[in-house]
Amino acid sequence: MVDSVRLFAVFTLIASVSLGAPSDLKQSPEAGREKPPTEEEKGAQSGYQPPPPVVTEHTLTLSDGKILNYKAIAGYLLIRDTKPETQPEKDSGRESAKENAQDQLDPSRGKPKAQIFFVAYILDGAEVATRPVTFAFNGGPGSASVWLHMGGIGPRRVVLSDRGDALPPPAKIADNESTWLESTDLVFIDPVSTGFSRAVRGEDPKQFYGYSQDLASVGDFIRIWTTRYARWSSPKILAGESYGTTRAAGLSQYLQDRYGMYVNGIVLISSVLNFQTLEFEPGNDVPYPLFLPTYAAAAWYHKRLRPELQELTLPEVLSQAEAFSSGDYLLALAKGDAASQSDLDRIANQLSRFTGLDADYLKQENLREPIERFTNDLLKDQNRSIGRYDSRFRGIRLHPGTDAQDFDPSDEAVNGPFTGAFNDYVRRELKFETDLPYETVAEVNPWKLAENKYLDVAANLKEAMSRNPYLKIWVCCGYYDLATPYFAAERVVRAMNLDPAIRNNIQFTFYESGHMLYIVREAREKLKDDLGRFL
Repeated sequence: MVDSVRLFAVFTLIASVSLGAPSDLKQSPEAGREKPPTEEEKGAQSGYQPPPPVVTEHTLTLSDGKILNYKAIAGYLLIRDTKPETQPEKDSGRESAKENAQDQLDPSRGKPKAQIFFVAYILDGAEVATRPVTFAFNGGPGSASVWLHMGGIGPRRVVLSDRGDALPPPAKIADNESTWLESTDLVFIDPVSTGFSRAVRGEDPKQFYGYSQDLASVGDFIRIWTTRYARWSSPKILAGESYGTTRAAGLSQYLQDRYGMYVNGIVLISSVLNFQTLEFEPGNDVPYPLFLPTYAAAAWYHKRLRPELQELTLPEVLSQAEAFSSGDYLLALAKGDAASQSDLDRIANQLSRFTGLDADYLKQENLREPIERFTNDLLKDQNRSIGRYDSRFRGIRLHPGTDAQDFDPSDEAVNGPFTGAFNDYVRRELKFETDLPYETVAEVNPWKLAENKYLDVAANLKEAMSRNPYLKIWVCCGYYDLATPYFAAERVVRAMNLDPAIRNNIQFTFYESGHMLYIVREAREKLKDDLGRFL
């Protein structure tokens, strides 16, 4: 396998220490002997505790010669019912009343609900009062944290080409010289049903499937982890990607309200705060002008624009596309059937100019090209589709002549390598043993977002920022991201109507990459540099 990424970091595994590695998770050395029950099977017992986390010690040497000695902690935290499990009364005397009172005062005696898997990286010798800790998660909903963990900010990463292409299997991992560990401790969280996280036996996992339910379980995890590892005095950062940005924005207010925990910063990678900006549904014209600049970026990348635009730089093309989207295109959509034929011809011609699609076809589509069509239409004449997560990627169309996109080529480029690499890494280097499958993307439908309206967490973020004027927000956008387009993220923030005193607490950075912007080497390096300016 050819690795085109120049690796400067030298990684040395010093020692691995297993703190009480669970015997029930390991294969029995005696042939034919029945395995003891798994942690899931024992989970319904109120006294159940998951096996202790496994701790391993590592050293990472960065390209500038700086040495990072750190511990990796892989394991579970148990989430319990907020209402302690009712204990059967043996008598009505004083002893029974005392036990009931203890239950009410000690939530750790509540009924187990789920065990959440995490991997944390802690720098040795750092002062916890000044050393930040970042809680990181991906989105979906239903996605494990493996993408941020092994693609962008953890100390080890999946080896891809400089552009982000997958290399021939099996996938390899290498030191990540762009890791955020140099600046902050890291805790990667897999929400319930993702990764190795599971509801305990007897509990319906669907109770965790929803915006509010997810905030409660992930928020409880953050509180418990912060308490167990004595980090209440540390600066705290939430880092989310995709739906993880929705979760992070919601958590900023939830943690304040529920636990009095005020975080210092929030990193929103490929942000979605208002779902109306993404949903192509009848009667909702909001997404069309917000996606258009990213359509233009894709068309420019694949050389489908007219010569006068194709010869420009990407930022120059985007500047023109943004002006058209915010002006004439927005007005034409608002006019609807009242638009004149000359208006339709003019707008269709401009749409064609920025998308590379035929003007007559765009008129037939009523000037509205949804994302699921654009990914098929742009390179239809080449029998190729482009990626939704990253429009730079192209893939073979299995059913030419139809509107169906059989698979997302940008998703396929990362799914296999990341799944294989993490399953090897967590067992071989982190020494965590389990027979459970690692669910990189879990089925968590139906997911309860909001009833009879679009989910919008911008208001939650605004309130959290207003109550905590020290809270800083960093929004990271990829120009080629057709899942959460950058122009939509900008529009939502501009509409938050923040007080001038905190308006500058939000900063944007942009990258010539896609949804998982860190898979591109230059973007990953820039992301680390930009982190230094954010902290």
